Amino acid sequence: MRADRPARTPPAQSRLRRRGPLLVLAALLMLALALAFWRFARHHEALPTTAAAATPVVHARLPAGAAEGTGMPVPAERARRHRELLQRLRFADHTYCSYRAASRYPPGARPMADNPDQNTPNAPVAETNPMRLDGGGSDSEVRIQTTQSRVYLAAGETVAFTIRAVDAAGSLLPLVITRALARGIVYGAARPAPQVALSFADDGRGADPAANDGAYAAMLAPGQSGLAGFGGTIRTEVRYTIGSSGRSGVVNFDVIHTPELPAVWSGPVREAVENGSLHFYLQAEVRMPGRYIVSGRVDDARGRPFALLTFNDVLGPGPNEIDLTVFGKLLRDRGQGADAALPLTLRDVDGYLLKENADPDRALMPRLEGKVHTSKAYAPDGFSDAEWQSEERSRYLAEFGRDLARTREELRAFDPGQPMPQGECAGAQPPLTPVMR
Repeated sequence: MRADRPARTPPAQSRLRRRGPLLVLAALLMLALALAFWRFARHHEALPTTAAAATPVVHARLPAGAAEGTGMPVPAERARRHRELLQRLRFADHTYCSYRAASRYPPGARPMADNPDQNTPNAPVAETNPMRLDGGGSDSEVRIQTTQSRVYLAAGETVAFTIRAVDAAGSLLPLVITRALARGIVYGAARPAPQVALSFADDGRGADPAANDGAYAAMLAPGQSGLAGFGGTIRTEVRYTIGSSGRSGVVNFDVIHTPELPAVWSGPVREAVENGSLHFYLQAEVRMPGRYIVSGRVDDARGRPFALLTFNDVLGPGPNEIDLTVFGKLLRDRGQGADAALPLTLRDVDGYLLKENADPDRALMPRLEGKVHTSKAYAPDGFSDAEWQSEERSRYLAEFGRDLARTREELRAFDPGQPMPQGECAGAQPPLTPVMR
């Protein structure tokens, strides 16, 4: 064998040498595919977990406040529900009891404590306001004190006005009345507007109770002037100046006048005890038939305000009796023991004919000022203790009673072991079982 010729490579080794790079490349490719497949598999295995986390879990809902697997309310929810039922019960109980208490007397016989603004209908209306300047605006350093004896004027009645000026400290200021004119207020040109001049004075005569006290007074008598036939609002405009300062101001007084007398009082009061109540029958001669509203005030034996009595009914022409009734239960409730109410005194009676679609909306009867009649000294237990009844009251009590009974039944069913809470009107409540409609 020649030394300069390389030896021949065996066939297997030669093929391996020639294919070596290809095998390595294939191995690397297989490794890459395996790695890619592994990552792909891991990705798809994670998807269900991710989806499950993103999708809300739907659980079967138990009844409100029920513990899982028991069907019983959990303590917090049970307490909340119990409070809710109690609140509903208290509200229903208060509604029923307050309505029952407020309606136990009829609308025509109410305690005066319920109507304190109606106790003194003939008291003067007194006001104190900053000075209203003639050209507009006001002066808070000057206070104008005014009074008027009434607001409503029946035919033939009069009204008194007073005016006085003080400074901010209450000291009297000199006042000069420059003009006072009363005129009827009209809207549009439908009727003439009569006017009358008034004279204010501080001389202790007429409407002025004391001379030279700085309060000026005047009297308006529409029936004795050009305003006799005017019905509606009469405005008295008073212009004045304050001392030597020259400051001018204006103040207005308004009254409502009705020139016709729809009815007049025609006889003494008749008193009677009927159906367990005390009745005052007032005699009236009706000239204009229609619906009349008449009110009277009653004081007890000690002179304390006791009741406001109201008549509201239709009267025909001619002689009529107007019934002002002191309801029996009102007497029983307010006339026991040391505070015995009787005898009662009827005072300050006023009335009017109600007019529809008219201005003013009423025609006034002459007022009966002061004491009108004093009753006999009855014993309170001689009157009925029954509550007032009417179709409307029965209907409302039945409706409120159904609400109360239904709520009590719900609370009893929810917590049968507990007693019902005490109501505001214990002993006068509807039964536990609701009334079926």
